[in-house]
Amino acid sequence: MKGANQTMKNVVVLGKGSLAIKICEWFNQNQYYNLMYVIPVIPSPNWTESLVSWCLEKNVNWIESGHYKDLPYFKIDLALSCFYDKIIKKEFIKRCERILNLHNSPLPHYRGVSPINWALKNNEKKHGVTIHEITPGIDDGPIISQLEYPIYPYFDEVRDVYGRALQYGWTLFLQT
Repeated sequence: MKGANQTMKNVVVLGKGSLAIKICEWFNQNQYYNLMYVIPVIPSPNWTESLVSWCLEKNVNWIESGHYKDLPYFKIDLALSCFYDKIIKKEFIKRCERILNLHNSPLPHYRGVSPINWALKNNEKKHGVTIHEITPGIDDGPIISQLEYPIYPYFDEVRDVYGRALQYGWTLFLQT
């Protein structure tokens, strides 16, 4: 049994794409965490791997986005949102001992959706990823950790900066 000598932490992951899958895999294999549920963005974006498919393949419980009321009652020690594009309801936030978001920008800049698009539109020279506490506002909770990386505005397209966001997001997750 995983973590028999230590209390396991119950985890819920919300999100989409390959980084959310990598994070779910990490929690699923870590002896100190019990990945209880995944709340994927549905429909899965066609430009990235499907978190629903990963859940089905690994036999991990999942529920559709926004169906928090259908989540069975259990203590949620940690909820982690990874590029989740829905507003998380107060009721769910209150259920969590700790709830964090891995956001695809160097907060407080570019809160909300499509931060890479805005950074490129504004010819930014750098971008970043942030892990912060989730509060009822939009991407305005206290910042826990952050990494910045370069943007080459004359050469980079959204997919280039997004690829860096995945790499730096994974590093930030492991460090945090």
